[in-house]
Amino acid sequence: MTTVAIAGFQHETNTFAPMPTGYEEFTQAGSWPGLTQGTDVLSVFNGLNIPVSGFIEAAGDWELVPLLWTAAEPGGYVTAAAFDKITGMICSALSRLSGIDAVYLDLHGAMVVEHFQDGEGEVLRRVREVVGPDVPIAVSLDLHGNLFPDFFELADVVTIYRTYPHIDMADTGRRCQALLQQRIEFGALAKSFRQLDFLIPLTAQATMREPAATLYSELSQIRPDHVLSADIAMGFPPADIEHCGASLVCYGTSQSDCDLYADQLLRELQQKEAEFAEPMMPAPQAVAEAMELNRMNRKPVVIADPQDNPGAGGSGDSTGLLRALIDADATDVWFGMIWDPSVAAKAHQAGVSAVIDIELGGRYSNGEVANEPLRCRARVAHLSDGHFVFSGPMYGGATAALGRMALIDIENTGIHVIVSTVRTQNADAEIFRHMGIKPEDKGILVVKSTAHFLADYTPLADTILFAEADGLNPCVVERIPYTRLRSGVRLGARGPEFVAP
Repeated sequence: MTTVAIAGFQHETNTFAPMPTGYEEFTQAGSWPGLTQGTDVLSVFNGLNIPVSGFIEAAGDWELVPLLWTAAEPGGYVTAAAFDKITGMICSALSRLSGIDAVYLDLHGAMVVEHFQDGEGEVLRRVREVVGPDVPIAVSLDLHGNLFPDFFELADVVTIYRTYPHIDMADTGRRCQALLQQRIEFGALAKSFRQLDFLIPLTAQATMREPAATLYSELSQIRPDHVLSADIAMGFPPADIEHCGASLVCYGTSQSDCDLYADQLLRELQQKEAEFAEPMMPAPQAVAEAMELNRMNRKPVVIADPQDNPGAGGSGDSTGLLRALIDADATDVWFGMIWDPSVAAKAHQAGVSAVIDIELGGRYSNGEVANEPLRCRARVAHLSDGHFVFSGPMYGGATAALGRMALIDIENTGIHVIVSTVRTQNADAEIFRHMGIKPEDKGILVVKSTAHFLADYTPLADTILFAEADGLNPCVVERIPYTRLRSGVRLGARGPEFVAP
């Protein structure tokens, strides 16, 4: 019987976010379960859309030895103490095992730690020190991974999400199990790694839109005979590291076929450079367009606030788009969400129907991004403990643990705001529904998300707009102040004047 040790350690690091990510953040539940250890991994993740769940399901009669799984909401650098503790827990558990045939790791691909840029590569290096050079290590990664060459060399096989929004996470785990099985059967596989020479904005990476839709659909079509697997990582631009950006991996039983196919995929990516256009518009323009559309249509207009997306390291408490809505006298606006534990606590203390004076949001800034609290009076309309079951395609089936939440109506406006205690993006309409709101019946919905919201909100919406407002998740790549990016990488599709020094 094949015996495989399994573990998960995920973080997407935004090096421009001021909030460090410590061990406590990895223990807390939010949109996903908190730190889970030992055999509990098998039960807690049963049926969820997460890679380790798919791997467990596909493993069949393999003997799985679960070590731990943990993830933290995207944010600033992972502290060295947190990284050392969690990798130490994984490696210590591995060192007590004997006779394992392989290791499976559910990682992200964009973790940056205080003292080194390639978090995943360091995880693999430490795991490799424990298991030795001959035990295969299989890894599943997020589509937004920033892959380093050393990481690629340390891993035997890698599979990467093929959808953004990430509705195929469990399927990526299943594909990883299948590829690992081929690695065990065939021995060492041929493999190829390529890196793109320009950065792709996060807002242009969505696979529900072009050109990514076509590029990713090709990965599941017929490949050359000796190519077993190929995947593309789009990269995570808000990370000031050497190997930020898109890359691709290819595995098979023929090195020449892998190389040829990898070169073909790279050419196709390069040919699409001009199509990866930034879709954002200035916040006042987005608000004005949403208001006009709302007057003409029965279905809601959705405005995304991608530069304050907690799912990409944004604070979730930026008030720029909210102020634009107030300045425009927008009505029938349902804003989800602002991260503000103190306002949520005050609303719960006051109770439903109470009127409270608050300073909403605006507490986090990195010194370059403007962010001020919104001082206002509001009525408490609804309260929640933050526990509910997600129903959308990405998180569906997972139980949210978002702490105390409140729906508040800002006085003298037509704007209603959900306030949360736990920082997370709005990628599931159940965030509105569990607060007594029917999103499909509303005029303007606002979500702090970059693209994950598309899976659940597109069927509800007449139109989706992307607003450019201040936030800690910089999306306009040519304006990101890189200092470590490797030489020759173009910042977007705007020509050689934006090449990194």
